[in-house]
Amino acid sequence: MIESSSQLAGKSMTSSNNGGRAAEGINPDFDWKKIARLVLTSRMMDHIEETELYPKKVMYQFSARGHDMSQVLLGSLLTHQHDAAGAYYRSRPLLITLGLEIEDALAGPLAMSGGFSDGRDIGVVCNFPNPGGCSVLPMSGDVGSQYTPIAGWAQSILYRQNVLKDSAYEGALGVVLGGEGSVATNGFWSSLTMATTLKLPMLFYIEDNGYAISVTSEKQTPGQNIADNLASFKNLMIIDGDGTDPADASVKLSEAVDCVRSGQGPALIRLTVPRLSGHSGQDTQAYKPEGLVAEERASDPLLKLRSYLVPEVFTEKEWEALESEVEKDVRSALEAAMGRPAPDPATVTKHAFFDGEVQQQGGLATDGHSFPEESELPHPPEPTRTNMLTAIRKTLSYELKTNPKLLVFGEDVGPKGGVHAATMGLQEEFGEDRVFDTSLSEEGIIGRAVGMACSGLMPVAEIQFRKYADPAQEQLNNCGTIRWRTANRFAAPIVVRLPGGFAKCGDPWHSVCGEVQWTHAVGWQVAMPSNAEDAVGLLRSAMRSNNPTIFFEHRHMLDAPWARRPYPGDSFVVPFGKAKITTAGEEITLVSWGAMVERCEEAAKKSGKSVEVIDLRTLSPWDKETVLESVKKTRRCIVVHEDTIVAGFGAEVTSVIASEGFLNLDAPLERMATPQVPIPYNISLMDAVLPSVDGIAAKIVELVEY
Repeated sequence: MIESSSQLAGKSMTSSNNGGRAAEGINPDFDWKKIARLVLTSRMMDHIEETELYPKKVMYQFSARGHDMSQVLLGSLLTHQHDAAGAYYRSRPLLITLGLEIEDALAGPLAMSGGFSDGRDIGVVCNFPNPGGCSVLPMSGDVGSQYTPIAGWAQSILYRQNVLKDSAYEGALGVVLGGEGSVATNGFWSSLTMATTLKLPMLFYIEDNGYAISVTSEKQTPGQNIADNLASFKNLMIIDGDGTDPADASVKLSEAVDCVRSGQGPALIRLTVPRLSGHSGQDTQAYKPEGLVAEERASDPLLKLRSYLVPEVFTEKEWEALESEVEKDVRSALEAAMGRPAPDPATVTKHAFFDGEVQQQGGLATDGHSFPEESELPHPPEPTRTNMLTAIRKTLSYELKTNPKLLVFGEDVGPKGGVHAATMGLQEEFGEDRVFDTSLSEEGIIGRAVGMACSGLMPVAEIQFRKYADPAQEQLNNCGTIRWRTANRFAAPIVVRLPGGFAKCGDPWHSVCGEVQWTHAVGWQVAMPSNAEDAVGLLRSAMRSNNPTIFFEHRHMLDAPWARRPYPGDSFVVPFGKAKITTAGEEITLVSWGAMVERCEEAAKKSGKSVEVIDLRTLSPWDKETVLESVKKTRRCIVVHEDTIVAGFGAEVTSVIASEGFLNLDAPLERMATPQVPIPYNISLMDAVLPSVDGIAAKIVELVEY
């Protein structure tokens, strides 16, 4: 539905010359005294930061002047206990409307302790766990990444209503705030696809100030108006209005929120607002045409708000008194914020991973979720060996049966059962609400998972091939750092299943490993099992973990005879960070993971030497104690992996051995890995680049006889 500002105003009010005041009076659906106080508070905070604190005490300053009134109006409508907002760096007015204390809101930009990041993140990149009210999911410093997590939250609302039968979620919504520049991003379009195809309770709030830093909006969307351009979208209510006019904005925001709450599906509201400051503190706005800055100041929503409320709600003296009172409150809060201690440097590495202190929001742990019994000892119900593919499917099935908050999704995981058949039959068994196909957007798959995890579900997302995770890089990185950058306020434990590695042939797209990327990423657990038994134990541990996990499923090992093992039972778990000595030996240590473990075992036999083979099983964390103890015994070591050799994870392993076990070595440390080329398609070429059994065996002999 497309309605212009004048059309909607004609339905609900008539304009006057009194700064946006409606002829029939003040909109009775809002507490205008509270609105005025909050807008003045936001404006005073920005004024003090811009004129007194930047750049020495506030190093990054992003003013909300011009955006403030409409955000406060929006925030006042987010009253459901299960609402959530995805916001960005110019959204502080929304946060203080939802209940963020002024002192905390000022302490963040000052980089003081406490508050929403304890000095770890930019002061305007906020988060707000808000029990009993609308939460603000952890913001990011990149543009557009706020969209898909809110789509995940909105889908979680429907899941809790329809599958978990929790009536407390009826009428809840997810709202995402973004500027007009963000409508050009992958996140916006991916979330729009999800919201409209699934009819999610999601509100898109686009505050259009005409500039993405210095780039004007005609370069973001044709004709500069995203509302006009989405007219053909189905299942989407669209409203266009003036975010500087309190009468117009209040009516249209109410209509948009009511549409979503009533179950009609998603809505998008675009409100035009002026940016009454530079993009950030150092921006002079010299790129704006002559006269535009003056025009923007003349359309200041605070001026229009005052005109709208005086004298109907405030007298002139009452308004002036409120201004004075607000300034006093803000300065008092500022004094308290500046009086806080600086963050303790001794705690800066805390909360990269779950350390026993449960986060305030996100994941199963916040609800005290309990799991069935676990055992580190396998108890195969029958001796028949099964391949890794079947083992993964059985594990997913058991966890779906025993954990109603677990969902499995990705491209082609439904009726097709996954491109590798790991989810075959699961949708038929558990239904489309729990095992479902997604749109073809890895950004959307991972972002959705993050939002679901923040809502307290356990999402298990499949990316078809390791290389295809690249478009989701932003979401993956942000997910891993959530716990650390919110100082343990939020966490998003998800499982990302990533098939990859060589198979019957190679190629640069489907055969990528690149696992070292996730060991380098902050906050991620990384599992890379070599066989069916370990795949069961590690996948189960991942789905019960309070950390996000990359679960790498090697394509060659999914059906390799060597990797087949008896199914170890429904209680079997493998702890992360615990390697396995697959072959004991005395003369040399081989360290490996994934598909190379098989080749290491074969090479050990072929070499004729006494070789100790260690399967790390997990790379983050990795079991350096077992490796160092083995090297202390054998005094020689080769690390073998499939990923390319330069800066591969083998470099980390050998570096630790060189640092902590150097005096135990009687020969040089060696790495064997793929050279700096992709895995080729031609089988002979593929065999030429992968570490071979013969090559590993020869290196074993060389080092033992060194």
